[in-house]
Amino acid sequence: MMNVNLEKHIDLLVKRYPALEDIRRSIEAAYECMERSFMGGGKLLIAGNGGSAADCEHIAGELMKGFKLRRELSPKEKDALCSVDPELGALLSEKLQGALPCISLVNHPALNTAFLNDVDGLFCFAQQVYGYTRKGDVFLGISTSGNSKNILYAAAAAKAKGATTIAFTGKSGGKLAELCELSVKLPENETYMIQEYCLPVYHCWCLMLEDKFFGGIS
Repeated sequence: MMNVNLEKHIDLLVKRYPALEDIRRSIEAAYECMERSFMGGGKLLIAGNGGSAADCEHIAGELMKGFKLRRELSPKEKDALCSVDPELGALLSEKLQGALPCISLVNHPALNTAFLNDVDGLFCFAQQVYGYTRKGDVFLGISTSGNSKNILYAAAAAKAKGATTIAFTGKSGGKLAELCELSVKLPENETYMIQEYCLPVYHCWCLMLEDKFFGGIS
């Protein structure tokens, strides 16, 4: 059973967006998958196109630094920094924050354009996934249609490398929902309407992950 201090975030989400009640369990399952991965030292890889690419960057920004919490480093982490250089370590200890490792695959222009030019642009994300992914990682593919070819290729590569794959799509789910182990199908069919649900759902995930790993919730 989910900790009540984490579940409160989903309670608030469905209170504000009642249509999400029907997919509550899939939202919870996706969160639990990410939690297990981070607990085991894994990372989250995300890919999407257009507005979904912007969502990838947004998610990475919330996970790699403080969202609502300060995420101050532990005394052990501060000591490790100061052991390298006392002056630099003191400043790093003050400025750095706890992070959950998350890679947005959309923001590597030199690599992606090189692969597009030299090989095939539809496989840019799959190439990155193949290079980054280790068993226990999570791949989150964002596609409103569920049929974006470059996201499908990336998801297939992630599964082959031992990652758990999550489809984050519109109501139909498309091929991506069939391919992935988990799917979160937002309850709309029109692209912009799907995207309007996308942000509050991933904000909920980010809030829950921050509370779990930096808020003292066991």
